[in-house]
Amino acid sequence: MRDDDYESTFGASMLEHEDAEPRNLSDNPTMGELISQRFSRRGLLKGALAVSAISATIGTVALETAAQAQAQSAKSAFDFKEVEIGVDADHHVAEGYDAQVLLRWGDPLFADAPEFDPTKQTARSQAKQFGYNNDFVGYVPMQGAADPSAHGLLFVNHEYTNPHLMFPGVVEMKDGKAVMKNATPERFAVEAMAHGATVAEIRKTGSQWALVKDSKYNRRITVTTEMQLSGPVAGTDRVKTAADATGRKVLGTLNNCSGALTPWGTFVSGEENFHGYFSGKLPEGHREEANYKRLAVPSSPYAWGRFEERFDLAKEPNEANRFGWVIEVDPFDPSAAPKKRTALGRFKHEGADMIVARDGRVVAYLGDDERFDYVYKFVTTGRFDPKNRAANLDLLDSGTLYVAKFAADGTHEWLPLVFGLGPLTAANGFQSQADVLIEARRAGDLLGATKMDRPEDITPNPVTGRVYVMLTNNTSRKDEQVDAANPRAKNAFGHIIEIAEADGDHTATKGRWEILLKCGDPSVAEVGASFSTETTKNGWFGMPDNAVVDSAGRLWVATDGNGIDVTGRTDGLWAVDTEGGARRTSKLFYRVPHGAELCGPCFTPDDTTAFVAVQHPGDDGPDWPAFGRRSYYEDLSTRWPDFKPDMPVRPSVVAITKRGGGKIGV
Repeated sequence: MRDDDYESTFGASMLEHEDAEPRNLSDNPTMGELISQRFSRRGLLKGALAVSAISATIGTVALETAAQAQAQSAKSAFDFKEVEIGVDADHHVAEGYDAQVLLRWGDPLFADAPEFDPTKQTARSQAKQFGYNNDFVGYVPMQGAADPSAHGLLFVNHEYTNPHLMFPGVVEMKDGKAVMKNATPERFAVEAMAHGATVAEIRKTGSQWALVKDSKYNRRITVTTEMQLSGPVAGTDRVKTAADATGRKVLGTLNNCSGALTPWGTFVSGEENFHGYFSGKLPEGHREEANYKRLAVPSSPYAWGRFEERFDLAKEPNEANRFGWVIEVDPFDPSAAPKKRTALGRFKHEGADMIVARDGRVVAYLGDDERFDYVYKFVTTGRFDPKNRAANLDLLDSGTLYVAKFAADGTHEWLPLVFGLGPLTAANGFQSQADVLIEARRAGDLLGATKMDRPEDITPNPVTGRVYVMLTNNTSRKDEQVDAANPRAKNAFGHIIEIAEADGDHTATKGRWEILLKCGDPSVAEVGASFSTETTKNGWFGMPDNAVVDSAGRLWVATDGNGIDVTGRTDGLWAVDTEGGARRTSKLFYRVPHGAELCGPCFTPDDTTAFVAVQHPGDDGPDWPAFGRRSYYEDLSTRWPDFKPDMPVRPSVVAITKRGGGKIGV
């Protein structure tokens, strides 16, 4: 998109992940090359890997032996009738379940908030309404609730905005193509306030969930919310600006993608494609030139620098260093400023899923969601105290950030990003730990980390101890990077890696890994998918993105990128078996409407409600056969969820419950 006039013919969503030139130009090996080497040495295994082969690779630390697997039943851990694949205007859930639209873009969050009127949007009203493009969803029980799974706080990210779906009159036809008009100050103000996050108190009565409008906990977090920089980067010169000479106070958060609930009941949220909000040129010879280039700053589809000087690099060259962090929000203290936890590193964060290690330290797994970038984990210095919440609130300010290096023999190593170790020295331009964290990507390059295929959610399973890495796709991978053992050049469908840390210790710096799934259509031999033979035509998927493990230790996978012209199905939520004879069996549980992405699945503690986020419904992509051009406000492929001619599509959070009660998926 041209950042001088903000016009665009309709391609993919403005801040989604296109097959652009990769930013990681290091010589580090790709995961594709390593997988190819491993499979080649193991005899070019075909189809789904046998459990015996898994055992040979992962070892006995976390996975069954072949004999154990043969003794187990092949019965799936999930018991529901699959949804049929398809692409249409509505959402669909498995038979026997109800899918309730709980919160929609524009819904009033407070007793004095105005009702949503798409023709009279203002920044002031949006600040009191549910934001746009909900992504991560997290649930924490209300303190002292009689039923922790029926009364709690919902935390929801609002990643980015789609003006062509939000505002009437934004799109016009030029030379037979639909283009967006220039943004106006008024439109910018509404879009800016639609970013950020929402905290909402919700309560379940019978089978229906409802917002508690008069709750003291309801809160919007936006680009104007004051936040604190904390950890090693706070107060250093590279984050100081004209507006903040202390380098400790930031206004707002941008492009929040996935997130997680911490063990002490706060939420973390990852700032992902923050580069898209900056424009302008750095002063000649500025020290941040290489740093920003590695992160594609500026790449300005929003061009907010035209409306607010801090997003113009020529006027405020350090502002971009104040984004790209993991933020932490205490939902039970609306007066507390969110904190940007710089110890976890700066890159395009997907999320930061956490687990408490056996020694009490907290481990967060982090993905840098770009082709050819890295998998990280962070281990706190301090230990979690379950009896003292206050003592845990700053645990994320001190610890060690690691980046993953995967070896062809099925082992992996976590390399510390610590100033002074190995190449992370003044000789390579690092003067402090703050420099290492601000330039975490370059530090990973120098350490020789393994280039991955878009690492997104990385989810530890507290029941089995294993960790699941969602790798969405990488169509930029070249033929010479793979061999016959792994025909995944131009990897369109992604895969899922399973990690077993050494001795089951999440603080370990070594372990073993295996591919759980290579995604795509198993009936197409060239794709090389590895779903089980029990997986039906409805059960396979491409582009794994978000993931969650329920209280029973079962894996649920949400997708981003399926469509009628890609896989013949919409995105959705799939239940994936990881144990026993049913391992690699997948079943479709819920699917979204035309053009939508499924995000942020999470469960109540007793697994009786699943919350999901339906993002950018109606954003159909170019040249759909049924419509001839991309959908926009006046010409939509769906008007989900309201289905009213005077209403646009509205990203929404959906609550899924079992008819008559009971646990989801059983």
